[in-house]
Amino acid sequence: MIAIIDYGAGNIQSVINAFEILGKKAVLVSHSDELKNYDKVLLPGVGAFGEAINRLKQKNLDLAILEFIKSGKPFLGICLGMQLLFEKSYEFGENHGLGVIKGSVVKFDETKFHTPLKIPHVGWNVINFTKQTPINNGLKTSEFLYFVHSFHAICDDKSDILGVSEYGYDFVSAVAKDNVFGFQPHPEKSHDVGLKILKNFTEL
Repeated sequence: MIAIIDYGAGNIQSVINAFEILGKKAVLVSHSDELKNYDKVLLPGVGAFGEAINRLKQKNLDLAILEFIKSGKPFLGICLGMQLLFEKSYEFGENHGLGVIKGSVVKFDETKFHTPLKIPHVGWNVINFTKQTPINNGLKTSEFLYFVHSFHAICDDKSDILGVSEYGYDFVSAVAKDNVFGFQPHPEKSHDVGLKILKNFTEL
C-alpha cells in the first residue's frame, strides 16, 4: 500500500489520479503514527520550503519520515518533496530540511545564465540520467519531464545524483540514495514517462 503524505503543501490530486491510471491505490496520510503501516511513501510538495518543513514538524511527520526511511522501505519525494530531503534551503532565509541527502537548495543564479531566462523554470525539459536504478528502469538515458520551480538542489555527494537537467546551467533534477528517490520535475504531470517512473516506484 502506498501512502501520500498530506501536510497541506502538496499537489495531491494529480498524484492520486496518476496512481489510479496505473491501477494502484494510494492513501492520503496526515498522522505521523500511520506512516509505518505502509509499504511505500511519497512526499509531494509545492510552495515554500520553510513553510513546508514547519508543517511537517508541527505534525511530527519529519520524525516519522526519517523513521520510515530508516526501515529501508521505498520513499519518493517530488518537486518540493525532493528539496525537503536536503540539509537546508536558502528560500526566504536559511531553513533546515530532513537531512537525508547531503547538500542544499538554492535559487537559480541568473548571473550564470548565458542568455536571459524566466524564473521560475516552467515547462518541459530534458532530464539526463547519470546512473541506472530501479526507479528509472525502462527509461532512456534522456527523457522529457515537466518542471515548475525557482530553486534547485546541489548535492555534496555526487553519488546521490540520479539525473541532471539544464536551465541556464546544469542542475540536479533527480536523486537516489539507497531506498530514497527524489525528482524535481513532476512525474504525475509528465505523461507516459512520468507514469513509468511512478509505476517503477510501485514495483520497488
